[in-house]
Amino acid sequence: MATCMAQSPADQLRARFGGAVLAVQPTRDEVPTVWISGDRVRDVLRYLKSEIEQPYRMLYDLTAIDERERVNRQGQPSSDFTVVYHLLSLDRNADIRVKIPLRGEFPALGTITDLWPSADWYECEVWDMFGIRFNGHPHLRRILMPPTWNGHPLRREHPARATEMEPFRLPPEKEAREQAALQFHPEDWGMRRRRDDADFMFLNLGPHHPGTHGVLRIMLQLDGEVILDAVPDIGYHHRGAEKMGERQSWHTYIPYTDRVDYLGGVVNNLAYLLAVEKLAGIEVPPRAKVIRVMLTELFRIISHLVWYGTFAQDLGQMSPVFYMFTDRERAFGIVEAICGDRMHPNWFRIGGVAQDLPRGWDRLVRDFVDYLPPRLDEYDHEVLRNPILRARTKGVGVYTLEQAIDWGVTGPALRACGLEWDFRKKRPYSGYEQFEFDIPTGIHGDCYDRALVHVEEMRQSLRIIRQCLENMPAGHYQSDHPRATPPRKDRTMHDIETLITHFLGVSWGPVIPPGEAFQGIEATKGNNGYYLVSDGATMSYRTRIRTPSFAHMQTLPLVTRGAMIPDLIAVLGAMDYVLADVDR
Repeated sequence: MATCMAQSPADQLRARFGGAVLAVQPTRDEVPTVWISGDRVRDVLRYLKSEIEQPYRMLYDLTAIDERERVNRQGQPSSDFTVVYHLLSLDRNADIRVKIPLRGEFPALGTITDLWPSADWYECEVWDMFGIRFNGHPHLRRILMPPTWNGHPLRREHPARATEMEPFRLPPEKEAREQAALQFHPEDWGMRRRRDDADFMFLNLGPHHPGTHGVLRIMLQLDGEVILDAVPDIGYHHRGAEKMGERQSWHTYIPYTDRVDYLGGVVNNLAYLLAVEKLAGIEVPPRAKVIRVMLTELFRIISHLVWYGTFAQDLGQMSPVFYMFTDRERAFGIVEAICGDRMHPNWFRIGGVAQDLPRGWDRLVRDFVDYLPPRLDEYDHEVLRNPILRARTKGVGVYTLEQAIDWGVTGPALRACGLEWDFRKKRPYSGYEQFEFDIPTGIHGDCYDRALVHVEEMRQSLRIIRQCLENMPAGHYQSDHPRATPPRKDRTMHDIETLITHFLGVSWGPVIPPGEAFQGIEATKGNNGYYLVSDGATMSYRTRIRTPSFAHMQTLPLVTRGAMIPDLIAVLGAMDYVLADVDR
């Protein structure tokens, strides 16, 4: 055992699978990246999940890359497409990236849905976006695009702008075809319409329903009021966020990240920028790090307040949502004073932040961190101690810790199962290692424990913000690295060469060296990560957004089978998702 643990994961794979290991790729993020032949991928992934010491039990992400126009492959195996499996070991606190090279215009690979149930949606997404088939998948289908869509949008030949496509038209025959494609056929999902003594009912919940918090459709198979199965239909909010990342420069893409989890604001910026800064080798100054942490935790509170109020509203309480939205407005006042905007401030930059803190920022922040704690105590009495809410949420929507890991659950939902796992503690970024705060956990993994964890996280965020307030470093708010954007203006007008350099840095943005990097952070709803591939240009070759809501929404059938219809609304409320975060 000691010898085995002394070997790197790549060496262990070589020793076990020999020639199936095609290459080991160095990356900017230093995540072990191993290329495996396609005919052995299931064996390798099974070994990594359950046989290796301290296994990689979570399928953290699964995506693909269209390699056909990529120039800088840096010794990687030749392929037209690459399927990328990102595994996470909670025991090791480490990741591994497994890549499969595929040749041909529409290649195929074996499914791993029998290893990880969460692979269902990920494999459907890869088929939908790239046209890569997964043989043996139980129901391979479009998942983000309409079922009648032509083409696969993340392939390089697919147009990226509406101006590159034919004008949209909806003649009557096309409308009829689209409507027919939206009809739900239970047999396609392995469901029966009846049994010997009764017929099952199929209820269409959404896509316009107040309990779904956006355009989400859920097809329910019911036996009376008992849910036998649920099929979430997502994609209504899909806007091609990853495709946009491949046609925008590195810094003009920042505003697009704001809109992914549209309640998280700058939290989305942080994950993306940390990945860009890894690729570029940029070190962020201490003052900028602390400013980022302060704004990130403020937006965590803003997002959680929205969740808290709407969660109570879903379960029948009206007053809390008005109180909590009022508190949210106070927090937005701080964001507006510092950033100049509210929900989508677009204020973080490559190498730092857009501006220094304005005069008087400390008074605004101090007033807020003094104001909110007693309000949270009041809400505890109104909401968490309400006997009706407790009856509606305790023992409802339960998954065990093993199920949560198997389905890729992260963030407050994972911690509600009893596991103290938080990227800010386990893998500190942006200086989080300098802050004192606790990681709240639950016990039962139900809706009520998820609520308890959310509420306590707001108190911990207030602790972090107070430390930022009392220990804000002096110095620059922007890196002096030449690839920081916008570049520092110290010598902009010194001569024409520096003026041109500054102009190009602002307009085109930096040229990022070829390479790959992933950065995951503890976002408002779970682990959010950006996996970026640079081909040595002013824009990304591949932008992959790993969102927590996509993984969490997939667990809906698991935690609602056998429940009642009102329980479904409680589960959705406690899940704390944003549909733009699901669909991107």
